[in-house]
Amino acid sequence: METPELPLEIITYILSFLKASDRREASLASRRWYDASQDFQFQRNLTFNFPASISSLDLIRGLSRHPCCSLVINHLDGSSMSRAVLQQIGCHLGPQLKSLSLPGSSVTESSLLALLPQLTALRRLDLHGLDSLFMSGAFLSREDHRQQVRVALASLEELDLSDLRYLSDLTFNRLTGCTPRLQRLSLAGCHIAFEFDPYRGCPVGPDSSALLSLRNLRRLLQEQASTLQGLDLSRTSITPESLRSVAQVEGLSLKELRLRGCKELTDSSVEVLCKHQPGLQVLDLSACTELTYRAVLAVAVGLKGIRNLSLSRNWRVTDKGLAELMALPDLRTLDLSECLHVTGAEAVKGLSAPEPRARLETVSFKSCTYIRDLAVFSLAQLLGSSLRELDLTSCVYLTDLSVRAIATYLPGLAVLRLGWCKEITDWGLLGMEEPAKGV
Repeated sequence: METPELPLEIITYILSFLKASDRREASLASRRWYDASQDFQFQRNLTFNFPASISSLDLIRGLSRHPCCSLVINHLDGSSMSRAVLQQIGCHLGPQLKSLSLPGSSVTESSLLALLPQLTALRRLDLHGLDSLFMSGAFLSREDHRQQVRVALASLEELDLSDLRYLSDLTFNRLTGCTPRLQRLSLAGCHIAFEFDPYRGCPVGPDSSALLSLRNLRRLLQEQASTLQGLDLSRTSITPESLRSVAQVEGLSLKELRLRGCKELTDSSVEVLCKHQPGLQVLDLSACTELTYRAVLAVAVGLKGIRNLSLSRNWRVTDKGLAELMALPDLRTLDLSECLHVTGAEAVKGLSAPEPRARLETVSFKSCTYIRDLAVFSLAQLLGSSLRELDLTSCVYLTDLSVRAIATYLPGLAVLRLGWCKEITDWGLLGMEEPAKGV
């Protein structure tokens, strides 16, 4: 006697209790379970990534059944095929598209301007590296085009303009003038004139047609201070004075700031930043190679609500200040990779202190060659069930003792990286004592 099949509604109800990864495994049981896993309640915030091609036209039409989705479309250009792809997106997905990203593309201005007015639900727009739009300086130069785009992008929350070589004050103002409620803005890798115009050898004036200037950026921050929460200025030539200027914009209260690879920043500029932006929850100071323990102390003292902190590749950072950092109860992610002078001793000291203390979920000591078994043993005991991800790649002096400590004290660990830890053996990974030679 065959077991009767469960109704699709019951299977869907059962799947609703599972995590996405478990739901994916369950969907392989049979065609019926697969059909149940495709229910719309499981397909929120989906991102579809595909190249511009003739086969993608049918895919776009099929996506119209989804209540909302996000698209990443690669290799768009000025061809008729690319124009047809954008037309299909506007026709079938316009009112339900939440996010659009166009990496590796050279889309024409006319094609994009035909699409944008139809994307009335768009919350995130990623134009990073799309130099073809900004090279001529004519993007959104017509008032009628700006008016159409302004209506469509009135609720846009996130704008990525990173790695644009030809972004100027004029084009930046035209575009951001259509996005009055930005929450996150990325200008990573852009050529921003923070001090002076390299072409004229004098301070940059407003509305430059050749450069994006600090004055102009400050003007946007002032205008949208009430909504803007995240700013990415990574890989720019921002100076200490410029960072102080940004941090002190009246009414600006950032929650996220990324300054990865800003090599001119100093400890004093980070101290000013922490004083004037105490609400920061995410701070990336990776590869800001002039920073020392003073910057770490400034974060510990000034950013009581910090959750994610990256100090990777800051070779002057030492253990000093890490004990104070461990007293921040909201700290969840700490990246100290390639901080070559960190031993972990001060982190252990801070975590050993009475509450409140950090409940770290993700920690990276990658290439911290001074990390030893004793530090790992102590950290494993102190972090206990909170730690989910630990990166010890290239901590070359760790031995099987560290592996045993991790296996014993970190039951909730989901990700462990031990690449290039040359003293760790197969016996340690198996949880066994290496037999004495000759036995």
